[in-house]
Amino acid sequence: MNIVDERLSKLRRVMKEHKIDAYYVPTDDFHMSEYVGDFFKCRRYITGFTGSAGCAVISQDAAGLWVDGRYFIQGEEQTKDSSVTLYKQGEPGVPEVHDYIRDLLNEGQILGFDGRSVSAAEAAEFGEMLEKKHCGLISDVDLVGEIWEDRPALSCEPAWELDTKWCGEERKDKLSRLRKKMEEAGADGMVIGTLDDIAWLLNIRGNDVPCNPVVLSYLFVGREKAVLFVRKGAFDKKLEESLGKDGVELADYDEIYTRLGKIEERKIWITEKQINARLASSLPGEAVRIKREDPIQLMKAVKNPVEVSNMKMAHIRDGAAVTRFIFWLKQNVGKMKITEMSAADKLYEFRSEQDNFAGNSFDPIIAYGEHAAICHYFATEETDYELKPQGMVLADTGGQYYEGTTDITRTIVLGPVTEEEKKFFTLVLKGHLRLMDAKFRSGVSGINLDYIAREPLWRIGKDFNHGTGHGVGYFLNVHEGPNGFRWKQMAGRKDSDAFEPGMITSDEPGYYAEGKFGIRHENLILCKSAGESDGMEFLEFEPITMVPFDLEGIDPDLLGAEDRELLNSYHRTVYEKIAPLLSVEERAMLKDATRPI
Repeated sequence: MNIVDERLSKLRRVMKEHKIDAYYVPTDDFHMSEYVGDFFKCRRYITGFTGSAGCAVISQDAAGLWVDGRYFIQGEEQTKDSSVTLYKQGEPGVPEVHDYIRDLLNEGQILGFDGRSVSAAEAAEFGEMLEKKHCGLISDVDLVGEIWEDRPALSCEPAWELDTKWCGEERKDKLSRLRKKMEEAGADGMVIGTLDDIAWLLNIRGNDVPCNPVVLSYLFVGREKAVLFVRKGAFDKKLEESLGKDGVELADYDEIYTRLGKIEERKIWITEKQINARLASSLPGEAVRIKREDPIQLMKAVKNPVEVSNMKMAHIRDGAAVTRFIFWLKQNVGKMKITEMSAADKLYEFRSEQDNFAGNSFDPIIAYGEHAAICHYFATEETDYELKPQGMVLADTGGQYYEGTTDITRTIVLGPVTEEEKKFFTLVLKGHLRLMDAKFRSGVSGINLDYIAREPLWRIGKDFNHGTGHGVGYFLNVHEGPNGFRWKQMAGRKDSDAFEPGMITSDEPGYYAEGKFGIRHENLILCKSAGESDGMEFLEFEPITMVPFDLEGIDPDLLGAEDRELLNSYHRTVYEKIAPLLSVEERAMLKDATRPI
């Protein structure tokens, strides 16, 4: 019996003790975060699957793991030696997890989960579904925690204040804007559990989630005062006093549930998808729940002029670091031992030399050869390929700077490539460039525009199984909404809002040939005004990522004249922006790397 099956056996024993017939284990922490600290990695612990998204259901007879298209290959690999069954979401014949639970439970049986790690919206769906089946629900048990020996401690890293020279707006002004929205909605209080919302609103940052500079916290905002529930050891006296000047009181992290039960405010704004079920159930019974979308998400998605200016500078610095890495890689592969993991370390070294660098924005993906076909592959000691002077390596990485967050993917040619590889390298690049060049009416969303990036692949009956782009935070989470590109609306997600000037979004089409190669090209693009015409407002994008695309991977015959000019124009800008940050030798290499085609 392997370690995963041993853990499942222990979990089933405690399920029997609690009289629970099926136990649901999501990826989320207590704040519905995409990435979570080690304390919260219950789904990883119980299934062995290390991806950043997915959920599990365990019964006495079965254990299922649900993953989306990014993780089909990884999920298969990491579950093959255990009794966990992989369910590929969205594939024909694969049940959705809620449907699976509904069909699994018989009348009178019980579903259990930790209500701190399940959103209020999902808990309500479970409740409605189980009531119809005459089944029960227990939502206050952390059963994985009961069997998890040596569980990592809950993080309590130091928090700090982000100066307005970086973020461009004072805390009191952000709170004032939020309270105006509360007043318009008729709310006299608001419960906020989303970590990046809280960090942005209060101009604080921390290190409680790897790569995401956020602080474990909950926030209750009233009409005049606010209470921030935190691990108090993370806040020094200076920061506490600064928050206090703006009417923000500190309280202990775990007090949120009891304090919510005693609040005097009676009209409370909650976003059920973004607060956990226990928070929602802690509100007084007589409180009126105003259930509306999160207003902070859009507020922080639209970057102010200071943030935009700083983000552009962050990407120039980051561009210099990534370009130097690409040149180093091409010069040294085959001459010294370079592996996927050591290449990631070298890129970190280049980034660390840049001013105001604060770490990676996500765990780097350096994927060589067929590993690149695994969409979100992460190298381990067991899988760490050595890079050879042939084929391509995919590098999807990002940095955190005080000036902003970066996210870039480049597919780098290390040696001879096949005609097939060149074909798809070029078609993916064509879609990327055309989306970057889009001009569109105000009111258009990413669902309208996604086709532009996929068209070169769709035309030949090919596709990629992930979204084309996502919003990016300001020295915050690398993934944020509500802006994004995808060809269909995903259940439970709101990432198709209309674009507005100031939004920064990734443009990252790809193609993945299982067992052979993978290609992705990614820039971040800024939405800005394109002026008015016939009484209509138009918008366009400006690329802010400044790194050349590898000309050695391109088949020029597959690019039209307009495509070539888009690439050449972009490369002229790259040279202009980052050449001053490079050595004389590196500038010469950049000149060649950005030559017109």
